[in-house]
Amino acid sequence: MTTRSAVVPQSIVILGPTASGKSSVAMAVALSDVGQKLGIELVSIDAMQVYRGMDIGTAKPSIEEQQSVRHHLIDLVEATESFTVAEFQLAYHSAISDIASRQGRALLVGGTGLYVRAVVDELTLPGQWPEVRARLDNELLERGPEVLHARLAQLDPVAATKMEPNNVRRIVRALEVCEGSGRPFSSFGPGVDTYPESPVLQVALRWPREVLAQRIEDRVHIMIERGLRDEVERLLVAGLSLTAMQALGYKEMVEHLNAQMSLDEVVETVVLRTRQFAVRQERWFRRDPRITWFDIDKDPVSEVAPHLIDLMSSEPFGVV
Repeated sequence: MTTRSAVVPQSIVILGPTASGKSSVAMAVALSDVGQKLGIELVSIDAMQVYRGMDIGTAKPSIEEQQSVRHHLIDLVEATESFTVAEFQLAYHSAISDIASRQGRALLVGGTGLYVRAVVDELTLPGQWPEVRARLDNELLERGPEVLHARLAQLDPVAATKMEPNNVRRIVRALEVCEGSGRPFSSFGPGVDTYPESPVLQVALRWPREVLAQRIEDRVHIMIERGLRDEVERLLVAGLSLTAMQALGYKEMVEHLNAQMSLDEVVETVVLRTRQFAVRQERWFRRDPRITWFDIDKDPVSEVAPHLIDLMSSEPFGVV
């Protein structure tokens, strides 16, 4: 475990790449005697769990888990809609107020780095330009993300260097802001490269790369066995927004349903892309010097949950 100086946290967020076990740790903490005494409620910081009906592919908490512990910021909108970071920020504040009204305590859990920063550090987010966004979405379909990333490199080289060429959502959003506001996306402060002091204790789970890769492969096979194909087929009937379509496993399954990819190819592609995504997630979190890292050997619940439970039982613990 990599530790930092001791602080009294007002809240805790459990971070980690996909398939790292952060949700299991959060559930164990919430269901512990200390968690129940404090009235722990879980707040999902996940860009895709906000969509109703996208359950299997996003590893959304089960109905039984949601009945055991109150969860927030899942199933907020239909998968036909887009949902922005700014809208998530507003929903987060509403959830925190709701928890506080019951004298409960919030335990945050998630892997969407920008969303974590938006709520932990109260990032000032630029506005929205729907017409510009619609045009860029159409251009994305027609020309692909590489063309848009090249344009962003011209308009805002600082932002472009911080985004992978295949990170579709961020590229489109950055271009929307550049073209809509007339200002570089990177000029909006304080920026994700600033790490101010925070009352939020951030802990992250880190596995050996090869072990996490196997966990990801196992998870993808479980998603298929649980009926991801049927889930995507149902969603397609209603329609999937371009934002929701970017969720790992969904775009690939759509291609399968359109006879563009075999089921074996879906599994292989989703495993590869999820592993690549996990590397990007860990790289994002590693930039933040405020994060305490737990290096996992075998079981994240037994290796991390007791530390968090002890912390909550010995220090004042509140909400953000």
